[in-house]
Amino acid sequence: MSALTSAEPNPAAREHVQNHPRPSTAPKARHNAPAGQFSQRGRLSLSTSLVLLSPLVILLGVGFFWPIVALLFQSVSRPTWTAAHYLRLFEEPLYLQVIFRTIWISVCTVAITLGLAYPIAMLMAQAKGWVAGIIAALVLLPLWTSVLVRSYGWIVLLQRNGIINNALRDLGMIDRPLSMIYTEGAVLVAMCHVLLPFMILPIFSTLRNISPDLTKAALNLGASRFRAFYSVTLPLSLPGIFAGCLMVFVLALGFYITPALVGGPRTLLIATLISQQATEFLNWPFAGAISTVLLVLSLGVTIAFKRILGVERAASHG
Repeated sequence: MSALTSAEPNPAAREHVQNHPRPSTAPKARHNAPAGQFSQRGRLSLSTSLVLLSPLVILLGVGFFWPIVALLFQSVSRPTWTAAHYLRLFEEPLYLQVIFRTIWISVCTVAITLGLAYPIAMLMAQAKGWVAGIIAALVLLPLWTSVLVRSYGWIVLLQRNGIINNALRDLGMIDRPLSMIYTEGAVLVAMCHVLLPFMILPIFSTLRNISPDLTKAALNLGASRFRAFYSVTLPLSLPGIFAGCLMVFVLALGFYITPALVGGPRTLLIATLISQQATEFLNWPFAGAISTVLLVLSLGVTIAFKRILGVERAASHG
C-alpha cells in the first residue's frame, strides 16, 4: 500500500513542472542568412543557381553552340537557301565511300576494343593490392600521352623501314618490306590502341560494383563458371559495355589525328574530309554539310544506344 501511494505524483512537483517547462533541445533555425539566398534544407534558391551557372552557359554558348549553329546555317544559306551541298554529298560515290568507310572502321574499332577490354576490365576488378595498381597504371598510361605522339609511334613501327619490317627482314621471313602504313589495317590498329582505355574504364566501373556473392551463389547452385558468367556477370555488366561502345564509336566517328597520319590520303575518313574541304579548298558550306551529317549520325547512334540500354534495364527489372 505504501508503494502505491509513493508512486502517485506530488501535486507540488506537478505545479513546478507546469510553471517551469523543460527547455527545448531542437536546433534553432538560422536567421542570419540573407532573404532569398537559401531555400529549404539549405539549398540554393533558383535565382542564385541561375546566377552561378550563367558564366558556364555563356562560355558554352559562345565557344561551342554558336560555332556549330553558324556552320550548320552556312551549309544551307550560301549563296542562297539551298540543299545542293547535301545532295552533292550523297550523289557523288567518293563521299559515300568515305561515309561508309568511317562507319565500318568505327564498328570494327568497337568490336576489337570490346574483345580486348572485357578481360582486362575483369582482371582489374578482381585484382588486389599492388597488382591492381600496376594494371591500372598500364591502362591509364596511354591517356597521359599525347595522341599525336602515339600516332607517330605507330608510323615508326609500320613504315617500310620501320621496326616491324626490319625485324621480319632480319629473321628471313620477308624479302621486301610489307606495305603496312597508309592502309585501313594500320588505321584500325592505331585507333584501337588509342581508344582502348575508353572501353576498359566503363566496363571496369560496372564490374567493380557487382557483388562477388552473386557469382558464388550461382556456383553453389550447380552452375558452371561459364554459366555463372553468362547468366550473372555479363547481364549485370551490360550498362558498362553499352557506355564503352557508345563512347568508342562516337570518338571513332570524329577521329582526325590518327587517321590523317597513319591512313594518309588513301584512307580518308569523315573528319579528314571536313578538314580538307575547310582548310585546303575553303569550301565552308560543303564542310558544314559534312559536319551536319556527322552530327546527325552521332546523335542517332547515341539515341539508339540509350533506347537499347533502357530496354535492357526494363527487361532486367521486369
